[in-house]
Amino acid sequence: MIKVIKGACIFMLMFMVSCSTVQEKTKDVASDQKVEELSPNEMLTQAYQFFKEGNDSASIRLANRVLEIGRETKNDTLVGRALTSLCRNSQRQLDTTRLAELSAQLSDLAATSGNQKWLMYRAHMNAEMWRLIGNMDRAEAFYNESMKISYATNSMGMYTIDHFNKSLVSTAKGDFETASELIKKYYQLRFEADSTSEDAYGLIALAYLLEQQGNYEGAHEVAVATRKLFEQQNLFPEPPDEKPLLMVESSVKEKLDPFTYHADSMSGASATVPVLLGKYLGFSE
Repeated sequence: MIKVIKGACIFMLMFMVSCSTVQEKTKDVASDQKVEELSPNEMLTQAYQFFKEGNDSASIRLANRVLEIGRETKNDTLVGRALTSLCRNSQRQLDTTRLAELSAQLSDLAATSGNQKWLMYRAHMNAEMWRLIGNMDRAEAFYNESMKISYATNSMGMYTIDHFNKSLVSTAKGDFETASELIKKYYQLRFEADSTSEDAYGLIALAYLLEQQGNYEGAHEVAVATRKLFEQQNLFPEPPDEKPLLMVESSVKEKLDPFTYHADSMSGASATVPVLLGKYLGFSE
């Protein structure tokens, strides 16, 4: 009788595992069918969304599919954007070998297409990787290369964001004056592009700058405001950008007493970008 019961249990377990496997395969097939219904540009958008959510395997799968389509149709734009998307995925794993391979392909694409923007994306992605690793000299060199190309090609979006990125490098190297000027320039460019912008991304750089200068109360206020705006705007910072924010959040917890920490939390929760920029940088639109 016991053997019969054990046998029945084993059978049920195998049946449940089998059903689960079938369901997973069915889900994968349905997912693949759904992907095929998307346009390549929609696939890239979804790949970026997966990346922001931390689902690198799904993001890489979509980017590789677009890369196939781009090469089959000889569409340089799709090839370049797919390679750039894959570069971004390599950052999270700190996979410098894979990044080097993708960088070489972007360089080849720039040479064959005559489009220097692919060299700009190559430089930007390498700068992000080396900043994440902590090699600030290499990161700065790549940011300088990216900014030179973005300005020459009138790629103002990249030119703008690299002011923010490079400010983080300057802060890490202890050059607070340059970091402050880069943050101001970033916001100047942002407001020129969109005067109504409540841009939270630049606040990461401000929080990091204040923390490194020893202004822990200010850093905490700005960090809280940053997280609040990210939540309101449904933003997910990329790994190289969130790293300094996480460091600030950890640091101020250690440095501030509970009363001050709570008070600054309340202040940050109600702060706006223009108020914080004026208060800590003397910057106004």
